[in-house]
Amino acid sequence: MTADSHTATETGGLAVLNDAVRRDLEVIDYPRHDWTPRLVRDGEPVLDVAIIGAGQGGLATGFGLRRGNVTNIRIFDRAPRGGEGPWITFARMITLRTPKYVTGPDLGVPSLTPRAWYSARYGAQAWAELDKIPRQDWQAYLDWYRDSLALPVENDRSFERVEPEDGLLRLTFRDSAGREYRHLARKLVLATGIDGNGAWHVPDFIRQALPRGAYAHTSERIDFAALRGKRIGVLGAGASAFDNAATALESGAASVALCLRRRVIPSVNPYRWMENTGFLAHFPSLPDTLRWRFMRHIYDLNQPPPQDTFWRCRRHPTFSYHTGCGWTGARMDGEEIVMRTPDGEMRFDFVIIGTGFATDLARRPETASFAGSVALWQDRFTPPAGEENALLAAHPYLGDAYQFLPRDPADPLAPMLAAIHNFTFGATPSMGLSGASISGMRFGVERLARGLGRDLFVADGAWHLESLLNYATPELVSLDPPDA
Repeated sequence: MTADSHTATETGGLAVLNDAVRRDLEVIDYPRHDWTPRLVRDGEPVLDVAIIGAGQGGLATGFGLRRGNVTNIRIFDRAPRGGEGPWITFARMITLRTPKYVTGPDLGVPSLTPRAWYSARYGAQAWAELDKIPRQDWQAYLDWYRDSLALPVENDRSFERVEPEDGLLRLTFRDSAGREYRHLARKLVLATGIDGNGAWHVPDFIRQALPRGAYAHTSERIDFAALRGKRIGVLGAGASAFDNAATALESGAASVALCLRRRVIPSVNPYRWMENTGFLAHFPSLPDTLRWRFMRHIYDLNQPPPQDTFWRCRRHPTFSYHTGCGWTGARMDGEEIVMRTPDGEMRFDFVIIGTGFATDLARRPETASFAGSVALWQDRFTPPAGEENALLAAHPYLGDAYQFLPRDPADPLAPMLAAIHNFTFGATPSMGLSGASISGMRFGVERLARGLGRDLFVADGAWHLESLLNYATPELVSLDPPDA
């Protein structure tokens, strides 16, 4: 098949799929009308829901709200179109880590599933032969999903802050040229991904001892071509550390040494256990002690590198890994980076930090102004003796629809916090897998969308009653039969 004929087949397949999406959504379109009042404040229209982040979680939330006939929404993302999320920016795996059969953004609509899209683009046989979905294809799927559903996304909008304004939320954005944009909204959803409740973490001893050009975090853009012929050190035990090690090796690095504190590389992936309907749908209903014990064990296990990712590194003879070898100090020796470890010093030309992120709302610009008012797990729960976990304790303690709760119920910001829904990885201890996880997205979006709709309806209860009292559209219009 020529390139031109492949493109034509791909285009034709997606056109047919787009028709199927429209047909499926029409078939299940009930009820068939919007139901929220359109508010205007001093001539300015008010959004029912503003969603920050147009990655997989934000897009799926937009669709989930539309399924509930909440259409007065808008989705904002700081990235240019097509660059939302990590998939073509700093994700360096070859494929997704999740099995190809996992669904999520489709919310149960077959024509919107990754399988339907992949088969339409490449053919059913290609899907049958596929192991896992390539990350670039996942971004292409999300781009198609956005377009096929005509979701209202504004790119180049960096969210700066939220403030209360007469019972509403005043949102401030800025574009890449520095222009400011302001919107009013009733509800705000933070769908800002894995670091949405904090910041990527680089140990202090590295930041303080090394020049900025000597290291990079796995979440940053890295010029791997510039690492050709160099000795690279990687710190971390997770999948992203291995992904970056492999990318450096494939780019011609002279050697890569991956170092981790753990004595054994993690091998059990708790995400595969969590992929059952009971856990995904009902975990948030468990009492605090059980939720704490689940998450304490899951966080202790960590997520290991997939087998294919590990072999991607091991196939290079210049790759080595060192367990029980966490870095404890750093210094420069001329042009060389010297890392202190329990096994002695190690010397590199460049180092990559894969130590994850710190959960701290005060470190996110858009949440810093209200971080001190948010209830954390440490404020609401005291674990049994011997079951303490500082990492879990630092996470926000959320309400039943992902909303922030106040540390002090009398806090003047309490009403604003109730209107902000935290659909990020930071929701995991309270809600289980959610917006930053493909595995739990379907269940998380359904819970979030129902909660948002519930809150809007309850807030407008009197308005809806008045609408009913004024309803006078007759259904019985004739007392005589048609053939009389």
